[in-house]
Amino acid sequence: MKLKNHQIMYILIALIPITILISLKSGYKDITYLDLLRIIFGGGTVKENLIIVDFRLPRIIIAMLVGIGFSLSGCVLQGITKNPLSDPGLLGINAGAGFVVVIFIVMAGTLSFSSIFLLPFFSFIGAGITGAIIYKLSTNKFLGVEPIRLVLNGVAIQAGINSIMILIILKLDKDQHDFLARWQAGSIWNSNWKLVVTLLPWIVLGFIAVMLMARNLDILALGESISKGLGMHVVKEKRKLLFTAIALAAASVAVSGSISFVGLIGPHLSRKLVGPKHKILLPASGLVGALLVLIADIIARTIIEPAELPTGIVVSVIGAPYFLFLLMKNRKVKKEAT
Repeated sequence: MKLKNHQIMYILIALIPITILISLKSGYKDITYLDLLRIIFGGGTVKENLIIVDFRLPRIIIAMLVGIGFSLSGCVLQGITKNPLSDPGLLGINAGAGFVVVIFIVMAGTLSFSSIFLLPFFSFIGAGITGAIIYKLSTNKFLGVEPIRLVLNGVAIQAGINSIMILIILKLDKDQHDFLARWQAGSIWNSNWKLVVTLLPWIVLGFIAVMLMARNLDILALGESISKGLGMHVVKEKRKLLFTAIALAAASVAVSGSISFVGLIGPHLSRKLVGPKHKILLPASGLVGALLVLIADIIARTIIEPAELPTGIVVSVIGAPYFLFLLMKNRKVKKEAT
């Protein structure tokens, strides 16, 4: 029996608290579920409260917010470009955001409470400039945005920016080098409540904005000529949507580094589960993205205990084969069409 969309959403929502509980329990200091319930209801020791409330809980919230941000961004980018391979990481947006953040951290030396709040703004500047360059390079005057060209330009620019960042990081002192190397790999190990407060408004406002424009994404899916016929100012709407997608990705990069493939996998799985209508596809993408990063973070923390992997590496191990599968599938569909 095929599940209805609202039933699938209920399942996704129910999986969130279950995954959070598993994540709270997982780590170098193993805590049983009974102890976890005791701590949650106020019966924990000072050390237990420190582990759960100050270390693991903000990390979990950051993982969820980052997953939502990247997945929503990817969903919007796929809707704008009609390119199933669009992802803020693959298109170089994450790299552009990360480059400016690296420069800011290098110049600032250490991050104070006030400078942490500036990170998403600097990240957004870098992401915006990179996104505009890639969009311009990938646009044909007669055909509009070319999907494959968009991906290739994004990958090329991403590789160039990452190379420059590596050169910068190699010239830093050991502390800055270690911090930025982990951050660049997509790590959320240093999450704290300051970063939660920094990221939360961007994700909440971004989610509200894309939900208000969900109908416009559905209209754009019909094609530019039909969209114009229905009275839509296509260029203006695409710019607003692109602005929001870049803001979501940039804010996520600012606190977690570049975690690629979340914006690719989240919308794709959600589209298979709930269909193409963006009113339900967008929230479903956010939930799938949150679950994906949460699960990847659990694996990253436990697979090589007591050490841990950057969460971005675990996501890439999952995402890279999925991307290749989609790439081959996309080529096969094009061949059959011709």
